[in-house]
Amino acid sequence: MEGSQVGNMLATFATMTLQLPSGLGSALGSPLVMMVIVMGIFYVMLILPQQRQRKKLQEMLSALKAGDKVITNGGIYGVINGIDGDTVILKIADTGSSPVKIRIARSAITQVEASEDAK
Repeated sequence: MEGSQVGNMLATFATMTLQLPSGLGSALGSPLVMMVIVMGIFYVMLILPQQRQRKKLQEMLSALKAGDKVITNGGIYGVINGIDGDTVILKIADTGSSPVKIRIARSAITQVEASEDAK
């Protein structure tokens, strides 16, 4: 659901519960209860997706291996030549006699390109 739809649903729910003659309306009309509901919505819409994205990135970084084509957060395309703990040796150009290699942090890799076999 989009954020505006959730906001409209929350406003409709709040209006309906405030109009109830029973004690339920007064309990849900409490500012504390409404604050808890809003915090729950923020958690579901903002925090959970961010945690999932972080977990997916950590899995991708831990699965890196030599020969993977990657893109860094600086926009550099290259092929992993070697991995040394938290650093990666990235081959970014092949000049004929000797390839151009740079050492980058493993966390600087943002994307692994699909291999030619997968396409």
